[in-house]
Amino acid sequence: MNTEELTAKILIDNPNMDRYQLAIAVATRCDQLENGAQSKLSVNTSVIKSADLALMEIAEGLVVVKGFVDIEK
Repeated sequence: MNTEELTAKILIDNPNMDRYQLAIAVATRCDQLENGAQSKLSVNTSVIKSADLALMEIAEGLVVVKGFVDIEK
């Protein structure tokens, strides 16, 4: 999936989140990845930008964005 498709998937799956909150979540996870956190996906991280990796992790539900996710699913 490309960036636009991933973004749309996240925003559809999380109606309480807007694109600005998603940008903050991606930036936070990106910082964590660049400071040594291990990816939760089994992909070659040397060829994927950390921002794209963060977006993929959020889209797959591997990283929960506290405060924006509907708990009652």
